[in-house]
Amino acid sequence: MVLVISDLHLSAGKNIRGRRNFLEDFHFDRELIDFLVYHSSGLYEDKDVELVINGDFLDFLAVPYVEFFDDEFWSEKAALEKLKIIMKAHRPVLQALKQFLMKPNKTITYIIGNHDAELIFESLKKEFISYFGPELETRINLRNDLHTHVPIPGVYIQHGHQYERAHEFDPDASIVETPTSGKYFIPSWGSYYVINVINRYKQERPHINAVRPIKHFIIHGLIFDTFFTLRFILSNVHYYFMVRFWYYIKLKVGWKRVVKDLLRELTLFQDFETLTRDFFTQKPQAKLLIVGHTHNPTLRLFNDGTAFINTGTWTKMVNLDLAQGQEMTSLPYARVVSYQDNVSITEFENDVEFDLKVWTGINNLPYKEFN
Repeated sequence: MVLVISDLHLSAGKNIRGRRNFLEDFHFDRELIDFLVYHSSGLYEDKDVELVINGDFLDFLAVPYVEFFDDEFWSEKAALEKLKIIMKAHRPVLQALKQFLMKPNKTITYIIGNHDAELIFESLKKEFISYFGPELETRINLRNDLHTHVPIPGVYIQHGHQYERAHEFDPDASIVETPTSGKYFIPSWGSYYVINVINRYKQERPHINAVRPIKHFIIHGLIFDTFFTLRFILSNVHYYFMVRFWYYIKLKVGWKRVVKDLLRELTLFQDFETLTRDFFTQKPQAKLLIVGHTHNPTLRLFNDGTAFINTGTWTKMVNLDLAQGQEMTSLPYARVVSYQDNVSITEFENDVEFDLKVWTGINNLPYKEFN
């Protein structure tokens, strides 16, 4: 059995240095621990279970109050410090992952996303994996070249950030080493945007990155939160001009290149159903594509027998599209079961069962945390 979760965004915890941390988006530690315990005990204790963490499990972009500023924030030293802060803040989750791996036939595959991109540093991978001990290291698959994971023939798993210009990065070309001060990560301009715009305004409005669709958020904000929304829009325009237009001006590139790149960069959270059709056209052997990134849980079945799943997020979301309903806060995950050791693409529908599920938890308390 293969379980796929994505976009949990574990960060520095609810409180850091005695202050409330409004950048922390993950508040379901207990539910995640229950999830791991359930799928490694009882009915599943001796069964093969692969947990695929499909990107943005850790959120290095949402760790405040670190003693690194400006370019030093992207240094290997700073990244390692941020990782230690996250692991300390969510120690029970790490312990549950370790207990999961200690059970027979349990493995973890970690695909790096755009919010945990700094895991491409070898020192960070070593720090993360070393927590589980040398006897469990072989059960964790965490590599820079793991962009697409195929756990079962016909099943393809990708985080999805690589389809957006704002968030794509090349692990082989995203680390630079200086003669004196060590290694630095070169983030996508979308990561710079999160640090310099989203995080600043999130201190005032914690929901700033949790509302979908974005255009409805802007319309709603202009009506009910006018001055804040206008400041946010102006900051976006100013930042985009300085980061992108100024970049083209310095390079003196032609206007056709400018228009082409800008249109691509403005396609944020694009139509993943269109993406799906292109993917299946390019890979005729694919039957199921599982992605994350956009925080929008989706299950689509197509007439040709192919399917698309977006595993959404385990963070609190608000949907302003009344046609879809306002409730988006769920704990979604994909479940894929193979009934044959050697899956046949021609018999995929008979050999493989898949679904998008919502974890409801098993630790029922008469209260829940106010976030």
